[in-house]
Amino acid sequence: MSVFSFVSMGTKAFGNIDTYMYSSIQGTIKSIEAVLRAGRINDAYALLRKYHDSVVINVYSTLYLHDHLSIENFVVEKINNWLQAKESLPEFRVMSQYIKASPALKPINDILNIDDRYKKLRSRCNDHMHYNFYRHVMLNDSEIHIDNRGEWLDRLSRDALDLFVLHLGYVFFLNGHYMMSSDHLDALECGMQPEGDSQYWVAPYIQEIFDNIITPHRPDITATIKEWTTMQLS
Repeated sequence: MSVFSFVSMGTKAFGNIDTYMYSSIQGTIKSIEAVLRAGRINDAYALLRKYHDSVVINVYSTLYLHDHLSIENFVVEKINNWLQAKESLPEFRVMSQYIKASPALKPINDILNIDDRYKKLRSRCNDHMHYNFYRHVMLNDSEIHIDNRGEWLDRLSRDALDLFVLHLGYVFFLNGHYMMSSDHLDALECGMQPEGDSQYWVAPYIQEIFDNIITPHRPDITATIKEWTTMQLS
């Protein structure tokens, strides 16, 4: 909800379009949880592909707005038309290539593309989505005994974590102010002078996410964010 106060420049939208993207992603993650409780690993992977799509769409639309917004181009038609259901966004491959080619994202792209984990992740999602192998059929039936079902759950967990890291890393580079604590705005609303550089302090729950989840899993991502962005992660 704290993101909503930042208006999405380059569109005619009221408020922030990312707010609803994030709540939609939240819904997808809750759907993954629900189908896993029913033992349907295959369906969970289909939803994980949707999660991947949502992350790329969010990063692409944000980056495209940053690249094309100007005084002469105050409304970026491609994104605004998408919001108005007048034009669809490019296919996944085109959006991914646009993100990878961005000079603004080069530091984090260099880290994210150092191995092929996301290519393999996408391939796994597609295998489940299209039933490329018979074992994916069996993984959607909780009544069938499969010896390595636990291994598939562990793999799904790691894949979901990798997508979470991917998304949060890009958001820090594109909209780092989304991560700020409330101290700066709280001071202004109370008529007080904010402490120096308080606009760069991250919210406590963001720091906790990095301390407990992201840094243990991908310390290289944390180091890159600290080196190349203004937000003050500890």
